[in-house]
Amino acid sequence: MPEILVLYYSRHGSIEHMANLAARGVESVEGCHARIRTVPDVSTVAEATTDSIPESGPPYVDNSDLEQCTGLLLGSPAYFGNMASPVKYFLEQTTAQWFAGAMVGKPAGVFTSSSSFHGGQESTLISMMLPLLHQGMIMVGLPYTEKELNTTQGGGTPYGASHISGQDGSREFTIEEESLCIALGRRVATIAGKLGNE
Repeated sequence: MPEILVLYYSRHGSIEHMANLAARGVESVEGCHARIRTVPDVSTVAEATTDSIPESGPPYVDNSDLEQCTGLLLGSPAYFGNMASPVKYFLEQTTAQWFAGAMVGKPAGVFTSSSSFHGGQESTLISMMLPLLHQGMIMVGLPYTEKELNTTQGGGTPYGASHISGQDGSREFTIEEESLCIALGRRVATIAGKLGNE
């Protein structure tokens, strides 16, 4: 059974909501399952550590999750046009998977949220793609056959799903933003099934 890892970091809840929508898209494909995981915060104090089990939400990701999945959906808020440090820190700990070729040939999609319309969404999506390309993954975007790309007044790009959260993070998701998250999950799952990597 294809199992897609939905891996994200969320500070205020927007990315978590997107991850759940993408997982719904994954599970809309017959025989596919979503494995939802998150990453812990990175401390600026070297001695500080995070509990090994989060207080709420999905478990923290382990490198074995990458090895066991047949595809990946990766989500991060846009911080100055780049992925959040906790996501980058986790990806930098995947050298063993890179040497082993554990991710080669698996499909991957990316999603993000920013506070403003020009908050660096596309560059953040590309920043997440770069290490996945180094891992040998096959990047999956959103084609313009997804009609919401042509009608959205909020987020949504061919590079991946996106959301505009507003300065205080309270801006509601549009129908188009939610539909594109689901579509991205469905596309990654469908392609994983066709590639037959399970």
